[in-house]
This record gives sequence, structure tokens and C-alpha cells, in this order.
Amino acid sequence: MNSLPIIALDFNSKEKVLQFLDLFDESLYVKVGMELFYQTGPELIQLIKERGHQIFLDLKLHDIPNTVGKAMEGLAQLDVDMVNVHAAGGTEMMRKALEGLRKHNPQTQLIAVTQLTSTTEEMLHQEQKIHSSMEEAVLNYAKLAKEAHLDGVVCSPLEARLLTEHLGEQFLKVTPGIRPKDAQTNDQKRVTTPQEAKINGSTHIVVGRPITQSQDPVAQYQKIKESWCNA
Repeated sequence: MNSLPIIALDFNSKEKVLQFLDLFDESLYVKVGMELFYQTGPELIQLIKERGHQIFLDLKLHDIPNTVGKAMEGLAQLDVDMVNVHAAGGTEMMRKALEGLRKHNPQTQLIAVTQLTSTTEEMLHQEQKIHSSMEEAVLNYAKLAKEAHLDGVVCSPLEARLLTEHLGEQFLKVTPGIRPKDAQTNDQKRVTTPQEAKINGSTHIVVGRPITQSQDPVAQYQKIKESWCNA
């Protein structure tokens, strides 16, 4: 797999998103998260699609199985390229999500969040009361996602190699927490460079602020794309 880097659209308005996209003269793979979707709604998804871009709709659904299944039926009609749920919701919830998605959409990839890249092992133990290592916790959630027939998971690039060893190369490892050398990590705790992510087994990388807040977003994107695709 050699997908495009996924650009996290870390904006709070339709106008800022379109202004950013207008800087590029090529098709992109972009991530629309909760902040943006909840303020702009499905209209923005359509506008991005009309420009020929791929979309990862990152809403991290997590509720009782029936609610998630019904919600996913609605999201399926947006015809995005990838959506996600929280693996912590359990295998039945993930199965219902997939069932709801497939009622209207046979192609959109469904993945599950394992542990957020802002989560440290100390938080895992003290706040979530999960007493395994971070790697073991992520692998457990990933195994549940595969058991539920999802396409893959969101994990940090630090766990991608382990998941490849246990679940195979075709199981998607979508990895945020990507920072070029010398970039600020912000609130991300478990981070790597694009090259390190590829070596570790990431199938997709998600990069936001290093591109969107750059003085030259197009040049920064091209640099990250080159380092990712050629690693």
C-alpha cells in the first residue's frame, strides 16, 4: 500500500477549508474530524468531493451497538472513503457499525480507534485502569476489530509493526502522530517521522498542523509526501 498522506483539516469553518484546498492543484486525501464536521455538516463533505479529493471522516463513533449502527447508515450515504468507530465499544458495536455502513455503501473502509496518540502509558494505567502495556492494549483492540471484520485500526506508528506481525500487511494501520523532524509535537505523545512510520508498517499517515499551519502548506505537503512515499 502506498496511499497519499492524509491531511487533517484542522479548521473551524467551510471558508477556511476551501481556501486551504484552493492552494493545491492535485487530488488530496483529507481528514474531516469532529470540530469541523459538527460546525459545517454534510454540505462540506459534498464540496470537498466535488473537488476530487478523498475523505476520511473521523467521528470516532462510540455508543450502544444499535445507535452506532443507525448512525453509520446515515454516514454511509455521504460516500466518504473511510470512517471510524472506537474499538472500546466492543465487537458487537463494531459489527453493527459495519452492518449499517454496508446497507448503503459497499466500498467505504471502516476502521477502529485503538488508543489515542495523546494517551500515555501512565494514563492507560492510572486513568483507564488498563494494566497491560500500551502495545498489548492496542493489539487487543486491533484483534477485536479484525474479529468484527473491520478493515483496520487507528494506532500510533509505534505500534504498527506489532500489528502487522499479528494481523498482516493488508490490515490497515492508519497512524496520526506524524511529525517531520524538528516539528513541534503539540498534544501528541507517541509520534514519529513519516519515514519511520513507513518502516514501522503504517499503511496511512495523518498529518495536520505541520501542514495546515505551515507558512507554505503546499511545499510542506510535498516534502512530507515525498518522504512518505519514497521511504
